[in-house]
Amino acid sequence: MRSIFVFTASLAAMSLCLGCSRSGHSALEIVGGHTASALSLVTEAKFDPIPGMPPVTDPNDMYSHDRPGMLSPVVKNFPSLVYVPNTKSNSVDVIDPKTYKVIAFFKVGDEPQHVVPSWDLKRLWVTQDLQDQLTLIDPATGKKGETIHVDDPYNMYYTPDGKYAIICAEREKRLDFRDAQTMKVVHRLPVPCEGVNHIDFSIDGRYLLATCEFSGQLLKVDVVHQKVIGTLKMDPPGMPQDVKASPNGKVFYVANMEANGVHLVDGDSFKQIGFIHTGKGAHGLYVSRDSKYLYVTNRGEGSITLINFANREIAAKWRIPGGGSPDMGGVSADGKVLWLSGRYNSVVYALDTSDGHLIAKIGVGKGPHGLCVYPQPGRYSLGHTGIFR
Repeated sequence: MRSIFVFTASLAAMSLCLGCSRSGHSALEIVGGHTASALSLVTEAKFDPIPGMPPVTDPNDMYSHDRPGMLSPVVKNFPSLVYVPNTKSNSVDVIDPKTYKVIAFFKVGDEPQHVVPSWDLKRLWVTQDLQDQLTLIDPATGKKGETIHVDDPYNMYYTPDGKYAIICAEREKRLDFRDAQTMKVVHRLPVPCEGVNHIDFSIDGRYLLATCEFSGQLLKVDVVHQKVIGTLKMDPPGMPQDVKASPNGKVFYVANMEANGVHLVDGDSFKQIGFIHTGKGAHGLYVSRDSKYLYVTNRGEGSITLINFANREIAAKWRIPGGGSPDMGGVSADGKVLWLSGRYNSVVYALDTSDGHLIAKIGVGKGPHGLCVYPQPGRYSLGHTGIFR
C-alpha cells in the first residue's frame, strides 16, 4: 500500500532527478558512491514493497533494469535463443536469432502453452496444462531437462519476492501458490471466475491483477495473504487476455480479444478508466526496451499496435505483409526485434522495432504459442514468457 509522505528539500531535489537522464538510467543511478542509499530513501518513502522484493530504484519506471546491455550476471553467458512451444505438435522449436533458423527441436507433452523463465533466471519451464506437467529447459545449453508433475499449468508466474510460483490452473479455476524451488503446493486459491490465465503485479508487489478469459472478468489478489480482494467486469465485455502494468505502475493495460482493444484499469482503486481500440483480436502485451511503448498484438488481423505510455494514445500500427496471427512473444535483449508466434500460421515473426517491418517469417510446428526470447535484461523474472524488472 502506498503511504503519504513529506519530502525534505534535499530529498525532493534528488527525486526530481529521476528519469532526467537520456541514457535510460535515472540521474540518481549515475551519482557515484551514493546510488544505493539515495535511491533507497526515495523508494522507502514512496512504497511499502512486499518483503524480499528487490528494491524499486526508479518509481517512474519499474522496467528501468530492462535496458539493452543490462543482462544479469546469472544469464550473461547463456546463448541467445528463441524457444517456441507448439501446442498442436506437442513440441518446442529452438531458433537462433542471428540466423533466423530453427536449430533444435524436442518433443514434450500435450499442448505446451508457454516457456517461462524462473524468478532467479536460472531455468526455463515449458507449461503443459493438458499433460499436467512442466518440462525444464537448461538455458545455459538450450537442452531439455527433467519433467515434473504439476496440476493444470496453463500459465505460470512468480511472486516478486521469489518465494512462490503461481500456477494459472485455468481448467481447475485456481491460482496455485507453489514453492518456487521445489514446486510443492503451498496454497491452492479458488477463484470466482472462468479461465484465469494471465497476471501482472503492482509496482510494490503487494497485489496482482489476473484476467479471466471466459467470464470477462479481472481479479485483484492480495499477494501477501494470497486471497481474492476484488472482481471487475470488463466494459465493453469480451475475453480479456494478457495484462501489463505501465512503467509507473499507475495503470494496468488489459487486452480484450473479443472487444478488439485494451482496457485501462487503475490498479489501486480497481476501476476501469478507459478503453483503446487497437484491432481485431487484441491479445499479447509487451513493453519496449525504452519503456516508451506498449506493443499490442492483434491476432485476428495480423497487426501490432503501439500505445504511447506517456499520453495513453496510439502511436503507430504495424501490419504483417499478407496478414497473420501474432500472438505471444518478447523483445530481443537489444530491443531491436519483436519476436511473436503466429498462432494459426505455424510461423514465428521477427519484426524490426524501429519501423515494424518484417525481418523474417520462420516456419515452426503447429499452433506456436507462448514463445520466450532468452536471455533478456532484468534482475528477476515474474514469469509468463518473460516479465522482467
